[in-house]
Amino acid sequence: MIEKERKLPLYAKTTIFLIGLYVLLTMLYIAQSIIIPLVFAIILAILLQPVVNFFVRMRINRVVSIVITLLLAVLAIAAFGALLFSQASRFSESWPILVDKFTEILNHTVVWASGYFDISPQKINDWIAKTKGELINISSATIGQTLVTVGSWVVALFLVPVYIFMILFYQPLLLDFLHKLFGTGNQSKVSEIATKTKTVIQHYLIGLVIEAVIVATLNSTALLILGIEYAILLGIIGAMLNIIPYIGGIVAVALPMMIAIATKSTAWYAVYVLACYYFIQLIDNNYIVPKIVSSKVKINALFSIIVVIAGNALWGIPGMFLAIPLLAIVKLIFDNIEPLKPWGFLLGDTMPPLLKIKPIFKKSKQTA
Repeated sequence: MIEKERKLPLYAKTTIFLIGLYVLLTMLYIAQSIIIPLVFAIILAILLQPVVNFFVRMRINRVVSIVITLLLAVLAIAAFGALLFSQASRFSESWPILVDKFTEILNHTVVWASGYFDISPQKINDWIAKTKGELINISSATIGQTLVTVGSWVVALFLVPVYIFMILFYQPLLLDFLHKLFGTGNQSKVSEIATKTKTVIQHYLIGLVIEAVIVATLNSTALLILGIEYAILLGIIGAMLNIIPYIGGIVAVALPMMIAIATKSTAWYAVYVLACYYFIQLIDNNYIVPKIVSSKVKINALFSIIVVIAGNALWGIPGMFLAIPLLAIVKLIFDNIEPLKPWGFLLGDTMPPLLKIKPIFKKSKQTA
């Protein structure tokens, strides 16, 4: 007799799934110094592939095309980094002055609050003096710690161009591996999914880059018109934080508002900054995202916030920036594989109509 296949009970499947998830997350956390540069390299390789194909169509050798593309990308990133570093240097030099101005504003606030709420101003002033010293000490310690961290990451980032070159060069090998992995009977389906997913991911990531450039330009222009210091730096930071949904937007507008309060004679400039950023967000949400960023990738707010928090817990700040693009890639893969389509639907923001819940028990007729 042929034994019937035994199905695992639900609790056993759940236990196996949770253990596997725990092992996976542990491995991702332990190997983050290797995985994060590799993930960045994969994303950049997907972005740069159309440029490589352009040079190849011009009858340039494939290896030479990849090298030219990498050189152009390195020059663009170096120029952006130089601009950001120059603006950040100006900001770091003015940090103690900003702390003094914030302290002065707080002193005036304390005088008003102590009279209005009948609070002892001495205790508050002592706390402010202590906090001021801690802020300066923390900033110095943070800079030192950041330099150590950046130093370790610089070593890892040198691997990113190597990864990109290898991924672009061995692209045919990687695609052939996928075909062999899923068997000869699924060749057409694998090719269709790979091509469609790659195209949509390219459109989505390129759209994100264009959106960041436009938002950075609008932010910097608005801050320059208002006369806010460090306008270019704050505009670029705001555009980068805009990639992080909801949380990033709040931090992006809070920074220039704090600078406006500290450097301007009236707090109304902070209100003007808030109004400008609100107007820019309206443009971004109603025009830039629907028209420029691929409309095929829509992720609901719940999972956006969850993956950003999880990315920060797993990989820190790089994890926060990688969370949304990686979730978008996962959703695209789910949407193109039939058994995984329900999970792709769960990650999306398409709201189904409210279902009418039928009563479980019908009212029994009362007998006379």
